[in-house]
Amino acid sequence: MSELSTIAEAYVRLVLAVGLHDPGYVDAYIGPQAWRDEAQHLPLAQLQQQAADLLGRIAALSDSDVEQKARQAFLRLQIASVKTYIEQLMGQLLPFDQESLALYDAVSPPLTPADLDATLAELDALVPGQGELNARLSAYNRQFEIPRDKLDAVFTAAVNEARARTLRYIALPDNESFEIAYVNNQVWSAYNWYKGNNRSLIEVNTDFPMFISRAIDLASHEAYPGHHVFNLLLEQDMVQQKNWVEYAVYPLYSPMSFLAEGSANYGIEIAFPHAERMQFEKSVLFPLAGIDPAKAELYYQIQAVLQQLSYSGNMVAKRYLDGEIDRDAAIAMLMKYSLSDAERSAQRLRFIEHNRSYVINYNLGQDTVQAFVEKRAGKTDAALRWQVFTELLRNPVSASMMH
Repeated sequence: MSELSTIAEAYVRLVLAVGLHDPGYVDAYIGPQAWRDEAQHLPLAQLQQQAADLLGRIAALSDSDVEQKARQAFLRLQIASVKTYIEQLMGQLLPFDQESLALYDAVSPPLTPADLDATLAELDALVPGQGELNARLSAYNRQFEIPRDKLDAVFTAAVNEARARTLRYIALPDNESFEIAYVNNQVWSAYNWYKGNNRSLIEVNTDFPMFISRAIDLASHEAYPGHHVFNLLLEQDMVQQKNWVEYAVYPLYSPMSFLAEGSANYGIEIAFPHAERMQFEKSVLFPLAGIDPAKAELYYQIQAVLQQLSYSGNMVAKRYLDGEIDRDAAIAMLMKYSLSDAERSAQRLRFIEHNRSYVINYNLGQDTVQAFVEKRAGKTDAALRWQVFTELLRNPVSASMMH
């Protein structure tokens, strides 16, 4: 076995050991059961030393092969993120931007409330009704909530369409499948648990009513061509064909998540270009949900402008986690600049408290993946965009490697 493969195995075992300190850290594991069984609950200081040793060993490697060099570069960043996360578990918290760079190889662009004021003014003119914008938007959005008894039908239809669209461009294994489960009391709105052997469990949080816009977003993000497809391609290409064992484990707080969340979000647009999405929503999803399709145009016009506020969550997370504002101020800022109601803003803050700088992976990740794909494929050739997008999923790179 090569030194790089030896380091890769040690990295997998290290991640599994860290997972014994934080059950949420290992997002997926498809390696040998024996490695999981052999993982020991070692002191964090000892795991930190193991990570430092692995970093020293991988830095000492030299390889002229382009593919091996890329493998080495990505694995080095993954190991460095493990070391940072171990130190975080030891109580050594970094400022927001330093943390996101160390864990995800990326820093969110600086943003101030003034940067968002023009978007708020645009929404103020678009959203019907009188009075304060947040309350008006909440009242307007209520007519687009999917009734609980129709949620499964709507979400299943969205998933099936996302799958059919993905299959036109990506060959999926015959045995690939997923289950959908409806859960509550979570800090996220949906989650894909990859189980290996091309199977996923997708959990949908029903703490709050789901808006009709979220059906396609979650179907694409969690399943096709998002997390489910990404994970099964990694298993097929990296673990089974190349025997790159580092891809048998997915530590959540790592550069892999920047690509995973960014590609899953950009995958929504890849699978459902706007005109095609509108046609499908009006003809299938709106009627299934019992919502008037005539209301779709303005609703999605408002959604598009709201998307311009996506970085507001990063701004609030940074200020809150860096101690510049307290909990109440953070919720108030989310209500003003993300325009979520009080309950959803409180849930959003719980997500920030739990996952910290992870929030940058959704918006900055999406924008970085989009720029990467469109630089190579343009914006108009659907087949070429799918090709470049799929190649990125099959050959993962980190944020700095995408520039």
